[in-house]
Amino acid sequence: MAVKRDYYEVLEITRSASAEEIKVAFRGLARKYHPDVNKAHDAEEKFKEINEAYNVLSDPDKRAAYDRFGHAGVNTSGMPDYANIDLSDILEGLFGMGMGGFGGFGRSSARSRNAPRRGADLSARVKLSFEEAVFGTEKEIEITRDERCGTCGGAGNEPGTNPVTCNSCKGQGEIRQVHQTFLGSMVQVVTCPECGGRGQVIPTPCHTCRGTGLERKTVKKKVSIPAGVDNGNQMRMVGEGQPGLNGGPNGNFYLELDVAPHKFFRRQGNDILLDIDINIAQASLGDEISIPTIHGEEHLTIPSGTQPGKVFRLNGRGVPVLQRNSKGDQLVTVNVQVPTSLTEEQKQLLDKLGETMGTDVKIQERGFFDKLKDIFNG
Repeated sequence: MAVKRDYYEVLEITRSASAEEIKVAFRGLARKYHPDVNKAHDAEEKFKEINEAYNVLSDPDKRAAYDRFGHAGVNTSGMPDYANIDLSDILEGLFGMGMGGFGGFGRSSARSRNAPRRGADLSARVKLSFEEAVFGTEKEIEITRDERCGTCGGAGNEPGTNPVTCNSCKGQGEIRQVHQTFLGSMVQVVTCPECGGRGQVIPTPCHTCRGTGLERKTVKKKVSIPAGVDNGNQMRMVGEGQPGLNGGPNGNFYLELDVAPHKFFRRQGNDILLDIDINIAQASLGDEISIPTIHGEEHLTIPSGTQPGKVFRLNGRGVPVLQRNSKGDQLVTVNVQVPTSLTEEQKQLLDKLGETMGTDVKIQERGFFDKLKDIFNG
């Protein structure tokens, strides 16, 4: 028994080949070894081998199984693939009756391949500054995708030439394979390997797209980024993805937003957080200070006796809420900075202050929640 060759080797492609590359490779080899064209003694066997490889690699599920398990993962034993069996031919062979009253089971392979299919989605990341995310901006992005070939208009054939009816399937887009089983003759309906289910072949492929009807292009688009977006948000651009097949709609393009951190500000939802340091005199006596916000400088009143960790709220100085006419707040956390080096004059002043305040140590009472925890713990 002959050892089966690797399907990628049969089609002379790499394991990372795209669906279009598989299709182009198959068409070229099928034309080369078709028994009606090639009269070599082994042409028919090679044609069958090419057809078998294409039937597996052109099907995403079968290809995934083959990549994982090899020939054992796909139906290559010579038995029919019952998912594509034409039941009308079975009953007709056994009982001499047709399947007109049963809805024509098993005849959907070519129709399903030629049905409109939505194009694949694409995505890319775009970098924004902290301010651009807060206030919104406009960005120009590049989208690399397949578009209708400018030479042939998407037809796939060289201008001035026309597709012709496929000789293998006579324009039906599918062929029948007869298998002998204990039930009798069983007919398997499969997509025509010559035309890929379209019913037509292109004798003279377009020199630009090599018969695919598509060419790779990079287009530039301007995108309005709304105010208030955050890191990790995603924007959808409808219809800007890969083109659909057989008249199907285009896929979408998804823009993933990557917001850079700010030197001072942090974001928590629609609120902006800012930490500031004040000295012990400001905390003790109070002060009027100027602090930055994303909207500009603001005055903040520090009351006398302000403790470390005190949080001040500036209403409406945060990030705009998406699709709403409102903003978050800015939360300013105060840290009281203890000096690590003092001048002689400062030391004398603090000594005098210390004498007036005494040296007694005040023991803090346990907090309410600590006492509550003791009650629950027994």
